[in-house]
Amino acid sequence: MVLMAPVAGAHTVMMTQVLVSFTKPGTLDVKIDVDLTLLLGTPDRYYELATAPLQRQQEDVKVLAPQVTDNLQLFVGQQRLRLEFRGFTAAKAQKADYLDASMSKLSRFDFVAALPASGEPLRLVVPLGAQVDYPVAYTVQIPARHSSVTRWLEEGVHESEPFVWVDELGKTSQLVLYLRLGFRHIVPEGTDHILFVLGLFFLGITWRKLLSQTTVFTVAHATTLFLSTYGIFRLPSQLVEPAIAASIAYIAVENVVKSTLGIGRLAIVFGFGLLHGLGFASSLSDIPFPKRDFVVALLGFNFGVDFGQLCVIGLAFLAVGGLRNKPWFRPRIAVPCSLAIAAVGLLWAIQRIIYYGTHA
Repeated sequence: MVLMAPVAGAHTVMMTQVLVSFTKPGTLDVKIDVDLTLLLGTPDRYYELATAPLQRQQEDVKVLAPQVTDNLQLFVGQQRLRLEFRGFTAAKAQKADYLDASMSKLSRFDFVAALPASGEPLRLVVPLGAQVDYPVAYTVQIPARHSSVTRWLEEGVHESEPFVWVDELGKTSQLVLYLRLGFRHIVPEGTDHILFVLGLFFLGITWRKLLSQTTVFTVAHATTLFLSTYGIFRLPSQLVEPAIAASIAYIAVENVVKSTLGIGRLAIVFGFGLLHGLGFASSLSDIPFPKRDFVVALLGFNFGVDFGQLCVIGLAFLAVGGLRNKPWFRPRIAVPCSLAIAAVGLLWAIQRIIYYGTHA
């Protein structure tokens, strides 16, 4: 199943986004970014809609807009807001991307809603059976106060926490929310990062060696994650993604030709950590971070990633760590597993080079 992982979607976060903005007194601007494959039934139908002549597209969108608002309902207290449709922007992608379930293809619906005078808290409700992709990123902004807060609705959660919009909410902590998101970005979504961590595991199956490698890797990826997120240093995905896949293959091959961990390995892990940090940062471009408590949210995401990596190592240690002192462990387990990881990493590198070469 690993071989069937997405070619270039290693850092794609499939989601639905709801952005609510208190831009004018008494009204709400609502932007909903959603993949319409579920509503339309097939990827081909979605592509037809996105590329249809304007008049035909508008006719279809008028039918879809009420379905979108039925799937994502806004309430003030117990009163459901009536969202008035204002505009539509279709996803811009190649036809192959529409057919690839791993690629994010979000179309935007613009709505406006009148606020009731009650001043009760605002909440988002996703009814049972709603045709939306999870998680749902629900962001509320009050531009006049420079305030922004994001709630994440995971699969199975059908209602957000209430947002008290008549008061400043700015002190709400984002740490726990982004810890969970960072963890999820590794387990279960980060297949390439899982393989890289397993590659580290098979050359250093003692806690001291494992922690030295993962600490170096963590420091490195945290460095470029912050630099890239703040716009100080970035590299295009067409360079980063194939290089990440190649780093998986390199580490795994090194496990086969070397039997001990040296200072050179740590230097290589640090370099690859810098590279993986750029990969993490590329995924954040699709994730709404709050303007307020931004550093807290970014730290939470980073620590969540680290916890995910430690979880992978812990599970691997429980599975085969007890056999590490057996004389046959290296030839029968470590080397074959490393060769399998190297093969997958090399395959991904080739696939990603081809993908970005044909989608340039």
